[in-house]
Amino acid sequence: MILEIVSPEAKLFSGEVTSVTLPGVDGSFQILNNHAPIVSILEKGTIKIAASSFNFSKDVADKFTKVNDQTYTLEITSGTIEMKDNKVIVLVD
Repeated sequence: MILEIVSPEAKLFSGEVTSVTLPGVDGSFQILNNHAPIVSILEKGTIKIAASSFNFSKDVADKFTKVNDQTYTLEITSGTIEMKDNKVIVLVD
């Protein structure tokens, strides 16, 4: 599935991922390939991104924390997520 993470300042990430775990207001939840359509509000927490490879632009790479070669995390204060047609769009602060 395709994941896009966008902040008011820049597009932080865009690429193919295997899963994304998000800090929902009612608890953390994970989205996998072919997930049902969803729209949700996010609270302060950690977005965990799993993919076979990552390609960050130099100006935003410092916002992500490497867990291992296939997992990175991103701290957010709030946001919104939409999953539709195997594309996840996350708007974050």
